[in-house]
Amino acid sequence: MTQPQTVYLKDYLPPAFLVDHVALIFRLNPSATEVVSKVNYRRNPVAAAGAALELNGHDLELISISLNGRLLEQSEYQLHASGLSLNDLPDAFELEIITHCNPDANTALEGLYRSGGNYCTQCEAQGFRRITYYQDRPDVMATFDVRIEADKTTNPVLLCNGNPVAAGELEGGRHWAAWSDPFAKPCYLFALVAGDLACVEDSYQTASGRDVRLRVYTEPHHIEHCGHAMDSLKRAMSWDEARFGLEYDLDLFMIVAVDDFNMGAMENKGLNIFNSRLVFASPETATDDDYIAIEAVIGHEYFHNWTGNRVTCRDWFQLSLKEGLTVFRDQEFTADNHSRAVKRIEDVRLLRTHQFAEDASPMAHPIRPSSYMEINNFYTVTVYEKGAEVVRLYQSLLGVDGFRRGMDLYFQRFDGQAVSTEDFLAAMADANETDLSLMQNWYDQAGTPKLTVSMDYDADRQFCTLHFTQSCPATPEASEKQPFLIPVEMGLLLPDGSEQPLQLLGENVAQIGSRTLLLREREESFIFVGVAEKPMPSLLRGFSAPVELDYPYTVEDDAFLMSHDSDAFNRWAAAQRLAMQTLLALLDGKEPDGSVATAFGQLLADDGLDAALKAEALMLPSEADIAEVSLPADPGRIHAAREQLRCFIASSLSEQLESCYRDLSQAEGLNDEAMQKRKLKNVCLAYLVALKNDKAIAMASGQFHTANNMTDQYAALALLADCDCEQREKAIQAFEQQFEHDANVMDKWFAVQAASTLTGTLDAVRLLMQHEKFDLHNPNKVRSVIGTLAMRNPVIFHAEDGSGYRFIADQVLELDRLNPQIASRIVRSLMNWKRIESRRSALMRAELQRIAGSEGLSGDVHEIVSKSLC
Repeated sequence: MTQPQTVYLKDYLPPAFLVDHVALIFRLNPSATEVVSKVNYRRNPVAAAGAALELNGHDLELISISLNGRLLEQSEYQLHASGLSLNDLPDAFELEIITHCNPDANTALEGLYRSGGNYCTQCEAQGFRRITYYQDRPDVMATFDVRIEADKTTNPVLLCNGNPVAAGELEGGRHWAAWSDPFAKPCYLFALVAGDLACVEDSYQTASGRDVRLRVYTEPHHIEHCGHAMDSLKRAMSWDEARFGLEYDLDLFMIVAVDDFNMGAMENKGLNIFNSRLVFASPETATDDDYIAIEAVIGHEYFHNWTGNRVTCRDWFQLSLKEGLTVFRDQEFTADNHSRAVKRIEDVRLLRTHQFAEDASPMAHPIRPSSYMEINNFYTVTVYEKGAEVVRLYQSLLGVDGFRRGMDLYFQRFDGQAVSTEDFLAAMADANETDLSLMQNWYDQAGTPKLTVSMDYDADRQFCTLHFTQSCPATPEASEKQPFLIPVEMGLLLPDGSEQPLQLLGENVAQIGSRTLLLREREESFIFVGVAEKPMPSLLRGFSAPVELDYPYTVEDDAFLMSHDSDAFNRWAAAQRLAMQTLLALLDGKEPDGSVATAFGQLLADDGLDAALKAEALMLPSEADIAEVSLPADPGRIHAAREQLRCFIASSLSEQLESCYRDLSQAEGLNDEAMQKRKLKNVCLAYLVALKNDKAIAMASGQFHTANNMTDQYAALALLADCDCEQREKAIQAFEQQFEHDANVMDKWFAVQAASTLTGTLDAVRLLMQHEKFDLHNPNKVRSVIGTLAMRNPVIFHAEDGSGYRFIADQVLELDRLNPQIASRIVRSLMNWKRIESRRSALMRAELQRIAGSEGLSGDVHEIVSKSLC
């Protein structure tokens, strides 16, 4: 195939034609759906005069084209591989195009496809071109009227964006429904669903008194598991009104859950389409983490109604404008509804483990990339999670009220428009009458900034000076970086653990508690006065900026901060650093220091900490985290060191861990307190099972067989799946028999076996792929088996003989023929080969070369592999 061309931000041009209105007719048929598109075009006054109309199209059968009612001859347009072109057009006209597409054959799950016998669409980023010929770009916005025709028996429900306006019967057992969306939208937000679906219905009254109908659609046998999704939606609507003053704008809001979906969910205007795993929940089938994730994603897609739909992206380079902003909003939603400290820790752990690694990879890119080959490859943790951190910087700089003023001005200026990140920055700055120009560097520069800090203490003058140096490593787009605007929230702790009042030299008043220092230069120093004793700095509280902190904390320093820091995030961060220092010492051949077990024991016994915060602090850094600070990484030695420390802590604290486990064993319900207790209980059990003794294995087995909720049952199953014992097979078989008819729970069953570090796991994975419930066409199944082995099982993936790499490369090549988006996600597991020790590195590189040399490679996979091999 022809490899994709690189698209550059600098080459952006406005569309040659604007669209006032789109009218679509869908005559649904499994293998030959007819789409009639009538579009009112007018020449864009800011575009080049006389420019041709370029329409995107992919995998379509063109039936006819008519201009203002006149059928065009083939000589009057140019049909090519990526679409069609029309020249010599009037300034305004109606273009009717009739096409056929094949939903049954669409395994890429982009455009119009079938899932479980139902019709479904996914148009972001460039799926609409698989439905009809159109200017498939986000800055072309139009109102849509849609008529859907289908067989009534197999497709009794016909859904689309907006509000329903009419319905009726047709001959031959077919029927139709018409929908109208009064809000102009880009085509990536178009959605259609048709099938045999049941729904849960409710209503919500907005702050201004409007009644909105709410519906959650799914296959009838899943309907009883949709209550939590509906409750989450209503909480999200209420929260968005209270926090940002944003009301929903249509008469109807719909969610549809489907089994075959490349992503988590999609925010199509008024008709959100969800991966079913992020909708269905009951205590018996969903873990506590599932409940919170469902609530968060429901909120995320609903919040897109304003941050992404009403105000959208000018082009795909601006993707973080909607995704980073909306991730920040869903993070705040979860923090306001649950533990803010724990939510912050979970978000930062994800960022450090995955996004920092991406910054250090060949795919490093700014949150607003300057170029791409395939836009699907830039739905990344950088664009989403780092993008959210950059949005959080505005709130840190401006305060909650100042951030709200900026958001209000952003919507006032740009409602109904497609805009850029510069527009968002300008709204924030103008609303607060402040200079935020340095924020632009966060959008333009890739890489994780490193913040190196040192402290001088002058006892005679009672001065404490903090010296800051910021730097950022070279990344593919630039070797030299400009300084970032970095807010550093910090405090100074005195030897008794109390907070030192903070007064900078030249100030008249001391500030009690934390304060935020703003770094603008590569090197800056701040002098605090009136510091009677040498303090301990507590830096980057709340993780106030997405940077790597480098301060020479000792083991004793971290133990002190674990016990005394008033900032919950920094207590967790100190525990992580203490564990990491111990792990690095083990990699150097040293014996574990008893101080880590002592510090963990004190933390476990601290009645002032909630259970979830204890659980987070007790979790050791992941093997991926260790690999990032132990280069070149030796996965085998890293795994052994981490297991050694787990066993050392478990052995040292066994009585305390068992006592805590017993005390928490009766946690019931879905309230936050019960969830927190279950979290800590299962962390304690994991430590005990690390010892692999009969008593601990019996405890895990007992929990598995007696649990009345999925959280406890699945936690025990995961521990047993990693033990070579007779209880393992019994639990695996029992879980399969219990949930064989629940596709989402079976994904957990697949994943827990693919994550096992036991010898023979790769052979077991091959057998799982022959299981009747496994389907290579289903992204959830692929993620649960192949994705788990590649991304969550470093022991098997990094096997010394290269078998893990060969297996993953084989699967990437097979998947690439079916679903390039999923294949490109899996192949990322191979891209950091340069950061691994030489023997494994050579084996990984060889597999990348084998993939690169394969015939017919998709653009999605080609881009990842080619950049990885550079």
